[in-house]
Amino acid sequence: MEKHFAVIGNPIKHSLSPAMHNAGYEILGINAEYQRFRVEEGCLEEAVKGLRALGFAGWNVTLPHKEAIISFMDTLTPEAEKAGAVNTVKNQDGRLIGHNTDGNGFVRSVENDLRGLKGKKAVLLGAGGAGKGIAMALAQQGMNLHILNRNPVKAKNLVQIIQSVGGTATFGEFEPGDWLENLDLLVQTTSVGLNKEPFPFSIEGINKEALVVDIIFNPLETSFLREAKKLGCRTQNGLEMLLYQGALAWEFWLGEQPPLDAMRQALKNQLFQGMFYKE
Repeated sequence: MEKHFAVIGNPIKHSLSPAMHNAGYEILGINAEYQRFRVEEGCLEEAVKGLRALGFAGWNVTLPHKEAIISFMDTLTPEAEKAGAVNTVKNQDGRLIGHNTDGNGFVRSVENDLRGLKGKKAVLLGAGGAGKGIAMALAQQGMNLHILNRNPVKAKNLVQIIQSVGGTATFGEFEPGDWLENLDLLVQTTSVGLNKEPFPFSIEGINKEALVVDIIFNPLETSFLREAKKLGCRTQNGLEMLLYQGALAWEFWLGEQPPLDAMRQALKNQLFQGMFYKE
């Protein structure tokens, strides 16, 4: 019997997940199909009910639903509970299990470049669904976190959650500061840049030894990353995080290792062959 998977969000035309997963199914001869569906914010409950009723085996969740979808889950994995966000859902005999692969996917994407995370300092810009997952995973790796968000209450709440599980974290204003001079990793987790708009502040004065990551993968180089590169920093877009969080979702759904090389190549093909659309 064919298995059905999907990704839901709004906007969703930018998603590369179908190309990545469908390539993996083809390589391994798995009878499955992965689709994408645009779901407006007011229609999330109906969408979840529909996917369950249609027998979808699982689906990914992207902006703006990662936090709101928790209300419609039957249970959460420890990763989702800690992050306070869900990016992966498994339909197990009609019971919906909410999981979060963002954080561990991100860790996999940067750990080789940073050559160890414990004791190093990371600054996160944003405290939304993706930011929460990444923050919790980095804290578990022993990094010292500093979190900046336009709404400081959300940053403070995330810091308190991290501290409650033994992590080290502080929060501050969403603006330049002394934090630029003393960090090993800077992560841009907001949606700013998806429409090629400039980031609201400059990171001039940043430690040039820092790795700077923007989890956006289209455009491949945001204005945020262009500035970081001009300032002498190593940079990384969100493509590797997308690959690894997708691989972890695959393992959660199917209980086996995905073909990473084939999935990575499918992502690159989708980007560079002009088959990439935005709303």
